[in-house]
Amino acid sequence: MSKFAGHYGFQRMFKEGKMTLGFHIPLEAYEWEPPTMERQVELVQAAEDYGFTGIWLRDVILQDPAFGDPATGQIYDMMIYLTYLAAKTKKIAFGTSSIVLPLRHPLRVAKETATIENLFPQRLMMGISSGDRRADFHGLNVPHEQRAELFRDGYDYLQKVMAEDFPKINSPYGMINGANLVPKSTAPIPTFITGYSQQTMDWFAQNGDGWIYYPRDPYNQAHAIQEWRELVQKYHPGVFKPFIQPLHLDLAENRDESVTPIRLGYRVGRKMLVELLALYQEIGVNHLFFALFPSQRPIDEVIDELGQEVLPYFPAHIDAPERV
Repeated sequence: MSKFAGHYGFQRMFKEGKMTLGFHIPLEAYEWEPPTMERQVELVQAAEDYGFTGIWLRDVILQDPAFGDPATGQIYDMMIYLTYLAAKTKKIAFGTSSIVLPLRHPLRVAKETATIENLFPQRLMMGISSGDRRADFHGLNVPHEQRAELFRDGYDYLQKVMAEDFPKINSPYGMINGANLVPKSTAPIPTFITGYSQQTMDWFAQNGDGWIYYPRDPYNQAHAIQEWRELVQKYHPGVFKPFIQPLHLDLAENRDESVTPIRLGYRVGRKMLVELLALYQEIGVNHLFFALFPSQRPIDEVIDELGQEVLPYFPAHIDAPERV
């Protein structure tokens, strides 16, 4: 039996052969200007009311004009803002895409995520990565060229300290002997590897509970998913590990507008969008979250149209109980 068989957040979001939908924060059209971060609570609550299953945030520290991300993730610290939004909602899951392990001590990550899991049970989806923003590495004096090894060490430490009582740990990150992390997580926290994280596909097919990969056209994405799933079955026969991806979306006002590729996604009307999403579902995507950054329409209108006309084709798999 899957360790997430009783995990309503995981079961609501993931099912083999099916796909659910979510959103990337900020829920705002900002293109190349810094977002205002206004009305985010209201828009997240609207997404939750429609039945979208996930809201995803990024782990970024410094504004770096050379990187081309004026939102610097979502302006606010990922873990603090995630907690704030979770407190304003009842059942939608929140995902990290992703915690940059080389830049956060794994013991701190364990403390923060276990606390979130206790406060908002079974609503955290933890993506982790090796990181790619040199400015953040330089600012924290962490060697960017060592991020592959730091990621593996951090992953091992994180898994051990979260899973075991009074673990014995002797790691480059530190030592634990005769001490214990509190609080312990009330349920296993789904942990997904983002990108390759400077590892081989064999490594992250063996480790983690799923894979978050960058948006690509369905043809190329299908090949990556197939190769990964074959390796998962090699190392974990019979185990389902979900595949997750973002997609930048400019939803056209004309429902019949055909697909036009844009950076990291598409401009498209809702009729063709449903067909495109069905194709992503067919190739094995289990959860897709929209980044509405390039939108040319008001975001509340886009969320309403997606919620009313698109989401019914890709609904949540269970009606999660609301937690007050």
